[in-house]
Amino acid sequence: MSRIDLINGSCADQKVDAVVNAANSGLWAGGGICGVIFDRAGVAQLTAACGEYKTPLNDGDAVITPAFRLTNAKSIIHAVGPNFAVTPNAFDKLFDAYYNSLSVLKENGYHSISFPLISSGIFGGSLDNPVAESAKQCLRAYRKFTDDNPDYEVEVKLCAFTASEMQVVAKEFKGE
Repeated sequence: MSRIDLINGSCADQKVDAVVNAANSGLWAGGGICGVIFDRAGVAQLTAACGEYKTPLNDGDAVITPAFRLTNAKSIIHAVGPNFAVTPNAFDKLFDAYYNSLSVLKENGYHSISFPLISSGIFGGSLDNPVAESAKQCLRAYRKFTDDNPDYEVEVKLCAFTASEMQVVAKEFKGE
């Protein structure tokens, strides 16, 4: 039975098949959760693995690398969320980042995944509530993925790092 759970914590701390990195189009080490994941996996190894992909990736794309020293996961899925400061109406690309991550998970035979709130930090741009929008698109992608793949069990953990993010995302989950 597939399910989605809201977690108050870091996606990098969850014991899952794949941890999702809120990646930039060049797959470089960045700040926020991206920096945390690169540090834990090993910057040199993860940078080399990311260098195997032809970049820049498009908004909404998702690719996979080994987890290296990130011992609580088998792989890292790098999902490129849109930068809403540049593309203020890119809600479909945010949906794609979540949906394509789930597709990459399935393509690799994995069943559990932890997501950060993609495009809710520095990529949130001038959205009124980037945290709520990210949660909304994650829930939409989860529903569509499970509808499209009814016989494929998936366990999704959407991680709200701060208490204030947790309150906002909890409201989105209640509206389900």
